[in-house]
Amino acid sequence: MPKIAERIPTADELAEMADRGEDISKYFTGDGKMKPPLNKAGIECVNVDFTLEMLHELDSIVKEVNISRQAVIKMYLRQALDQYYIAKKAIIL
Repeated sequence: MPKIAERIPTADELAEMADRGEDISKYFTGDGKMKPPLNKAGIECVNVDFTLEMLHELDSIVKEVNISRQAVIKMYLRQALDQYYIAKKAIIL
């Protein structure tokens, strides 16, 4: 019988599970990097124009992963920057 994929809880659900003392470690790989929290002085707001098609695509992802549009944009921008630096490093070596 095929395995049924377990639904991944949202961040709020994980927080509630942790508050109840449940072990949530299986939802974390430990592969990420810890970043220090930013204070208000470390955050700058910018305006970005998107086509309607891109916004529809972003909103589809938002519904799928259950995080905000802003969080999706930040996530993909971070991935793009990381890929840029990896590629740049590979060219130099």
